[in-house]
Amino acid sequence: MEALKIEILDPKAMQLIKGMQDLKLIKVSEEPVSRLKVYLRKMRKNAVSAPDLDDISAMVEDVRTERYAKK
Repeated sequence: MEALKIEILDPKAMQLIKGMQDLKLIKVSEEPVSRLKVYLRKMRKNAVSAPDLDDISAMVEDVRTERYAKK
C-alpha cells in the first residue's frame, strides 16, 4: 500500500476521486493537522523571519542531547 498527498486544483477532480472511492480502488482520509503546525503558522504571520519546523526540531534535539548527557 502506498500513501500520497494530493492537492486538488479543480473541483471536478473530486468527482473522479469519489468515483474511484465508490469502486473501492482508493481510500480517502483526512490528514490531521498538528497543533504545533497550526501554532507555527499563526506565529509566522506576525514575524518577519521565523525558523521552519526542521530548524525547531534541530534546536529541540540539541537541548535534549545536552540535558541527557549530564546524567
